[in-house]
Amino acid sequence: MTLLDARHLFTHALRADPDRLHFAAHSHHLWPDATRAAQERAWLDAAERADEKWSTIFGEVYPAAQANVARHLSVADPTQVAFAANTHELWIKLLSGLPAWHERRPLRVLSTNAEFHSFTRQMRRFVESGRAEWIQVAAEPFASLPERMRAAANAEAFDVVFASHVFYSSGHVFDEVFEILAELPDEVTPIVDAYHGFFALPTDFGPYAERLCYLAGGYKYAMCGEGASFLVAPHGRAERPEITGWFAGFSSMKGPQSERVGYDAGAARFLGATLEPTPLYRFNAVSKMLRQAGLTIGDLHEHSRALQESFLEHVARGQAGALSIDDLVPGRDEVPGARRGNFLTFRRDDAEELYQRYLDARIVTDVRADRLRFGFGLYHVAADVEALVERLAGIAPG
Repeated sequence: MTLLDARHLFTHALRADPDRLHFAAHSHHLWPDATRAAQERAWLDAAERADEKWSTIFGEVYPAAQANVARHLSVADPTQVAFAANTHELWIKLLSGLPAWHERRPLRVLSTNAEFHSFTRQMRRFVESGRAEWIQVAAEPFASLPERMRAAANAEAFDVVFASHVFYSSGHVFDEVFEILAELPDEVTPIVDAYHGFFALPTDFGPYAERLCYLAGGYKYAMCGEGASFLVAPHGRAERPEITGWFAGFSSMKGPQSERVGYDAGAARFLGATLEPTPLYRFNAVSKMLRQAGLTIGDLHEHSRALQESFLEHVARGQAGALSIDDLVPGRDEVPGARRGNFLTFRRDDAEELYQRYLDARIVTDVRADRLRFGFGLYHVAADVEALVERLAGIAPG
C-alpha cells in the first residue's frame, strides 16, 4: 500500500521534541492538533456557560461521542454506549449488576491469562476476598487458543467470560473471541476488552451488540488521551448496578423520587458521579478530523502494518541493534496471517534494560515485564522507521 503522510495533523506534538522517536503509539498515542482546539472549546464552554454547560454536554457533546463510537463499531443504537474515566470503573459497575453479586455468592469468572493489569489485579483481589472464583486459559500457543477457550467456556458454568480482542502483552488479534462469547448461554455475561482493538482494527460489532459487552477507550489509538473510556452494553443485562452514581439517574432527578433507586434508560445505568467532559470533546474532534481527512480505521491499520513490516525486515536482517526476529511474539509464522494489532512485541529477558537504553537515546518504546513493545501510528512515515533502525543500530550492546 501507499503509506499515509498525516504529519500535518500532529504539528504541535511533533515540534515539541523534534529529536524524539516516539514509537509508543499503542501506549500514549500522540495527540493531533484537533484535540488542542477541542480542549480549548471545553474550557470556553465552562467559562462562558458555567453551570449551564451541562445542557451542552448532555445535549450535544455526550450524544455525539456515543454516536461516534456507534458509527466506528457499526452499532445501531448509540444509547448502548456509556462513558467513564476508565474501563475499570465500568466493568466493576457491570459486575455489580449481575445475579451472583446480588446473591452474595462468588462470581465464577473465566478469562485468558493475558488480560491487562487492572483486570488481573482486581480479580486477584476478588479471589483473596472470596468475591470470585477465577479460571484462566493460557493465551499461548495462539494457534490453538480458540479451540481451548471454547472448550473451557463450555466445560462448566460461569457468570462472566472475559477476554481481549487484541492482547496487550503480544498484539495478537483474537478475532474468534466474538463468536466464542456469542455462543455462550444467556445467563453468562460475556465481556470483550477491546482497548487495543478500538480505532486500531476495523470492527463490525453490530451483530454482537445485543449479546456481548464491549470495553475500550480513547487513550491509545483513538488519539484523544485519558478519560474517554466506554462500555457498549446490551439492553436488559445488569439493569440495576449496585455500584452507581447520581449521573445514572441524572434525567429523572427533577421528578418525584420513589423509594426504589431509579436508573436512566440505555447504558446510562452504568454512569457514575460527575464526569470530566473534556476527553469527550477531544474524542469527537478526532472522529471529525478523520472524517474530514477521508481516513478509515482500516486505513490506519494498514498504515501501521506496512510500517511494522518495514521495521521487521530490518530486524530480520540484523540491522536493528540488539533486537532479533526470534524474539518476536507471536512469531512471524506462529499464527496464520501473522495477526497483529498496531504494535510489535519482542520477548526478552533484558526488556526493561533495553527500554531504558532506548529512552536514553530518545527512542520512546514501552515495556511490560519481559515484553518490549513498539507502536506505530498515524504520525509515522517511512523515514521514521529508517531513523529508528539507524538509531537502534548505533546503541552499543549492554
